[in-house]
Amino acid sequence: MATTTAAVEWELWSTRARLVVTNPGVLGSARELVDSYLAQVDDAANRFRADSEICRLAERSGEVTLSPTMAHLVAEALAAAELTDGDVDPTVGGALRRLGYDRDLQLVTGDAGPLRAVIRPVPGYRRLRLEGSRLRLPAGVELDLGATAKAVAADRAAELVHGALGTGVLVSLGGDIATAGPAPAPGWQVHVQDRDEDPWTQVELPAGSAIATSSTVSRRWVRGGCTMHHIVDPRTGQPARPFWRSVTVAAGTCAHANAVTTASLVRGERAVDWVRGLGLPARFLRHDGVLVHTDGWPTGLVA
Repeated sequence: MATTTAAVEWELWSTRARLVVTNPGVLGSARELVDSYLAQVDDAANRFRADSEICRLAERSGEVTLSPTMAHLVAEALAAAELTDGDVDPTVGGALRRLGYDRDLQLVTGDAGPLRAVIRPVPGYRRLRLEGSRLRLPAGVELDLGATAKAVAADRAAELVHGALGTGVLVSLGGDIATAGPAPAPGWQVHVQDRDEDPWTQVELPAGSAIATSSTVSRRWVRGGCTMHHIVDPRTGQPARPFWRSVTVAAGTCAHANAVTTASLVRGERAVDWVRGLGLPARFLRHDGVLVHTDGWPTGLVA
């Protein structure tokens, strides 16, 4: 017999947020916890708010003290950079600004203006040093945590709800989905599809696991007559070559899954063997519509 769940959805960060709990009686309290935490993330890492911590950091250099939320987000971004050998790099802020992604995507309308297609590597995550809440930030380095913060926030929000309320919980922030606590029977059912025109599949996500999807077609804008997307290749400072439309990976945390999906978009055709070597179930959708899977997809997701 299926377990009763309760859910709520809302608009957040140019995407959809969804919260599901296995104890319907605590949905309101769970939403309050999630809202409070996501507000802290927004205060810390929203590159499109002049008063955010990340924007204030752009005006500073040397050794700076971070808020606890920002320190956690930066630590996770550096861990993703290490895991992916720099394919996911938090120092891409300047590159994204030059490419025209300098405000909320809903406000980037029409052609964002002339484009100087300069091939310029980003400063690189190895120039950053984080010790506790102290970050050494070289002059001229602009941070962007968009490649990791949403996934980290999904993980942490799910942990907070389960820890405080004891309920099983699923938190979805766009394509980043994290769970904590017991799953409903027969498990968390997740619809995997990036765009309406893409092929889809339904998977069963085990309790306490996560899944992430990254895409080269969902966040796009036009600059100098060229279509841009938000996944930057740190080695060029330009949008990664769109070999894949989307990549979906399941892992123990959403932060881990998302780091792998984002790096896969940067690595292109080389990504499949890399993800196979990591032993993670994955689904790759090529731009010509061909699907490629690693071993264990989707059966490897079932506990």
